[in-house]
Amino acid sequence: MSDPSNDRTACDRCLSRRGFLGHAVALPAALAAAVHLLDAEPADASAGIRPVTPAASDGLEHRYPIPAADGVSIDQANQVILVRSDGRVMAFNLACPHENTALRWRRQDGRFQCPRHESKYAPDGTFLEGRATRNMDRLPIRRDGDQVVVDLSRMIKSDEQPDAWTADAVAIS
Repeated sequence: MSDPSNDRTACDRCLSRRGFLGHAVALPAALAAAVHLLDAEPADASAGIRPVTPAASDGLEHRYPIPAADGVSIDQANQVILVRSDGRVMAFNLACPHENTALRWRRQDGRFQCPRHESKYAPDGTFLEGRATRNMDRLPIRRDGDQVVVDLSRMIKSDEQPDAWTADAVAIS
């Protein structure tokens, strides 16, 4: 006679080894997603972060309305950050220059931060502290009427083109 403790069919509700491993792998991913959502800033104008989409696109040039107020606008689909501050609009690549992790705007601190290695940046993209070795990468920007045109075909890196990096902003009235 067989011992029921050795019978694999004795427990219909028990997880198989494969089932257990599947749950063990899925749980940390679900927890990480939940923590990310809790840590994320709300994407509305009152939080200083506004989602934005291009008003028009011509290949790698995207046109955005000039932000109506100081703050941060993010086009996640095209990896563009628009910042209006001190009478200027600047465009940045969404990725941290250290290891390409998407940057987050920390409204309570008034700065950008990389969630991976905690590099910190001022609103104008200037590197403050952390593992990164340069400022946030800017995207070429120009004004065309009531819009700004952002060129996604190249990035301006502060360590390679410091004068272009500093000058690349659009003055607004």
